[in-house]
Amino acid sequence: MQQVPVSLWTLVAGIVVTAISIWIGQNHTLMPVQASLQAPLVDGFFSVMFTIAIALFLVVEGTIVVFLIQFRRRRGDDTDGVPIEGNLPLEVFWTAIPTVIVLLLGIYSVDVFNRMGGFEPAGHPHSAAHIAHIPGSAIAATLSNTEAATAPTIAPTIGIGASPQTLNKPADLVVDVKGIQYAWIFNYPDSGITSGELHIPVGADVQLNLSAQDVIHSFWVPNFRLKQDALPGIPTELRFVATKPGTYPVVCAELCGGYHGSMRTQVIVHTPEEYNSWRTENQIAQQHNLNQVVAVNPADLSTSEFLAPHTHDMGISAATLESLVISH
Repeated sequence: MQQVPVSLWTLVAGIVVTAISIWIGQNHTLMPVQASLQAPLVDGFFSVMFTIAIALFLVVEGTIVVFLIQFRRRRGDDTDGVPIEGNLPLEVFWTAIPTVIVLLLGIYSVDVFNRMGGFEPAGHPHSAAHIAHIPGSAIAATLSNTEAATAPTIAPTIGIGASPQTLNKPADLVVDVKGIQYAWIFNYPDSGITSGELHIPVGADVQLNLSAQDVIHSFWVPNFRLKQDALPGIPTELRFVATKPGTYPVVCAELCGGYHGSMRTQVIVHTPEEYNSWRTENQIAQQHNLNQVVAVNPADLSTSEFLAPHTHDMGISAATLESLVISH
């Protein structure tokens, strides 16, 4: 019986490995639903890397399995193994192939980064940041919309900026984002709205001007495939276009303290009509709250009247509060 040449076995194995790695690399379900214009670019790059990783895994592990079977110690064989000192062509081969792969992936990643806008951060007059300064604790700052002051800062010069298609064009919506321990605060300079959630219209070119009040935070939206650090004293930018209405998680991806794991919120992508309705409702609500704050002077209120709105949060009844005030 004629023995099958090693070269033929190698060719067959190469075809099988290539087919399997391409199928797995292009049909995996490791990534969440795409919801931004930038997501397909990142997913395409990830799929290429995953395909190469699967191929290398099959080649390396397959070779180990074949060698374990082919060159296993036979029963009664106590002889030494064949002395092999080296193989220059093989060593050049297994060094050159990874080198070429790394270089090609590097070139590909730079192209993806450029198409996402990584080489064109803001620095344009229309995109100057306005940072919201809200007094009180992180929880109070998240929940309270009664007072917010904005102050212009230097425009971001690092981050993910305009893509080649939107270069030198102002964003449709600019939102100032501040990271604090342990919450995200979103301020809309065009409408004066301050929120603990990010609301944006689908299809709009959105620019986030990121800053941090205390330590380094990282604004990450997995469904958008975008992540950008928020740095104290250094404004950064994240520009993107959402393509699918829905609610998506926002996670801080930089260890920022003991409650880092709870620093989460969400981005809500509306249809244009829903977004306009949300903006109108919040402008009216915030104006109403502001008028209430201006109309009532805390100095004119008794202790029980001043604390009355907070009795529910304190876990006591109004009657109990009144008796405590009287007793003191």
